[in-house]
Amino acid sequence: MPPVAARPRRPRPAAVLGLLLLLAAAPACSGAPEPGPRAPAGGPGAGSPTAAGGAVGGEAPFWVDPNSEAARQVTAWEATGRYADAQVLRRIADRPVALWGRPGDPGPGIRRARTAAKASGRTLVLAAHHIPHRDCGQLPAGGAADARAYRGWIGAFADAVGDARALVVLEPHAVAHVVDGCVRAEHRAERLRLLSEAVDRLKKNRNTKVYLDAGDPGWIRDPADLAGPLREAGLDRADGFALNVSGFQPDAAVRAYGAELSRAVGGRHFVVDTGRNGAGPLPGDRERASCNPPGRALGTPPTDRTGDPLVDAYLWVKRPGESDGTCRGGPAAGTWWPEQALGLARRAQDTP
Repeated sequence: MPPVAARPRRPRPAAVLGLLLLLAAAPACSGAPEPGPRAPAGGPGAGSPTAAGGAVGGEAPFWVDPNSEAARQVTAWEATGRYADAQVLRRIADRPVALWGRPGDPGPGIRRARTAAKASGRTLVLAAHHIPHRDCGQLPAGGAADARAYRGWIGAFADAVGDARALVVLEPHAVAHVVDGCVRAEHRAERLRLLSEAVDRLKKNRNTKVYLDAGDPGWIRDPADLAGPLREAGLDRADGFALNVSGFQPDAAVRAYGAELSRAVGGRHFVVDTGRNGAGPLPGDRERASCNPPGRALGTPPTDRTGDPLVDAYLWVKRPGESDGTCRGGPAAGTWWPEQALGLARRAQDTP
């Protein structure tokens, strides 16, 4: 404040008290108004649920990664003034998605997540996807070189999880590919044996739940066809099976399919991937409709309160916003694609 020319007269005590009360009630001065719109409240920071890696609004008991691709995208868009888009993308960034074990050494990434999840008292959601001859050579092709390599990899995966509370979706597509004939006959028995061994290794961890992947109702039409292979793969010692991983089938269809499959395998429970099924599947050929289909939407947010006694949880296993491959102009499979993520979030029926 600039100096005054004349010395002011001493104010009366009552006037001083009134002035102090007025100053206490007034907002602090900031000089000049900020140009442009303000960033929305609740961004990643000390007061954000994702800052500590917790759940959002009591919605789910699962750990939220504060450094996910979606969370980093929110920060980047806010830094460049894309506040509205950043706020929409929080529908992904502020929710728990599965961590997929890295193909080389899965240990470091899982251990970092485990530490954060334990500190926040949350359950870690993981996907193990490294079985030999994975996806029958289809993109994204990969997997362990042989059975020995896979045993070492799943052992490192399980060791990294340790005593943390964890939910593992085991080998997306592995059993369904046995049923649909994609796996060559000479590899079938080995695959089911490796899955069974993986169940046993993961279940040695006292706080780990394991769900064997079982495809989706748009893939294996008769769920009874999955019953035998799932049992050979160790389902009776697992906590249940998983459906719709990376898929787009709507909740009602998946629950009905899951209930039928459950009856065929002795009443086992299941979990459902709802990350991208909010608008259902794209009509047409299944293979084409499952690769970066346009117009899709986020589905039911992750939760263990499903209202269905057979459904243990709705999860986002396939990470919304990661490309299925180079189809429809997308980047390589598994690569973060921010505009696709934004479209999924914009079309979601729920609100942040």
